[in-house]
Amino acid sequence: MTEPVGFIGLGVMGSRMARRLVDAGVPVIVHDPNAAATAVLVAAGATSAQSSAEVADRAAIVFCSLPTPHVVQQVMLGDKGVAKGGAARIAIDLSTTGATMARTVAAGLAEAGIELLDAPVSGGAPGAEAGTLTLMVSGMREAFERVRPLLDMIGKNIFYVGEAAGLGQSMKLVNNLLFAANLVSAMEVLVMGAKAGLDPEKILEVVNVSSGRSFVTTDRIPQTVLPRNFPERFATELLFKDVKLGIDEAERLDSPLYMAQTVRAMLAFAVSQGDGPIDCANLIKHFEGWAGTEFGARRDN
Repeated sequence: MTEPVGFIGLGVMGSRMARRLVDAGVPVIVHDPNAAATAVLVAAGATSAQSSAEVADRAAIVFCSLPTPHVVQQVMLGDKGVAKGGAARIAIDLSTTGATMARTVAAGLAEAGIELLDAPVSGGAPGAEAGTLTLMVSGMREAFERVRPLLDMIGKNIFYVGEAAGLGQSMKLVNNLLFAANLVSAMEVLVMGAKAGLDPEKILEVVNVSSGRSFVTTDRIPQTVLPRNFPERFATELLFKDVKLGIDEAERLDSPLYMAQTVRAMLAFAVSQGDGPIDCANLIKHFEGWAGTEFGARRDN
């Protein structure tokens, strides 16, 4: 594409997605309050803007990848937000905000003549870097088709889930609620197995060809916990936010989530212990501390 594209939010996920667009030869205008993050993208070939409104003044298509619903609302609809730009016609929100906020933002942007595509992603930092993310997109079909070539640059699995604002967010919350439940349950049970004297690697080998397997046991635990490296992929506070959003949405729908309540409590505890900014895989350390054991690769194998 030769027309410039905006990208607001250059955190762990946003920086990698924006870089893929830049590396594909797309003219990208970036904005982030973190000057160092902006500088990295500018060095790679992007140009910078001083505000979200300036991005939307210079690009008809604007991506956003932001941490919380409040930040998304401010960036999209605030005094210096996307809605104040004169060029933007499609805004693509890659964040996880929940369906209610997506509908609020969609209505506000519509008043400015801008279509919202809520397009939350799954796949973590490795997926963002490799361009293999899953995107769950809702909004006007015509807008989706227009930006599809750009979405294909950052994701491998692109799902259009419907026209109504917020459907993409609801789909993402379903996914993240399942991930969080699998994460917490797997961690406590795997630690129990280690405490019983089982080899952690053997536990995973058996589970991953049996009915207990999940993405957590096939990917997350082997890649981050077993080698004890705990790389930054998905902050605990962001997973807690997503679970809370999911429970809030379920309550509005009168659809009970019993297991999710326990997961939220465990994540709230971890955040209260200072784990908020670090990767959610570190959650296992609490179960290890309580059990007095460690789930890691055996050094004598």
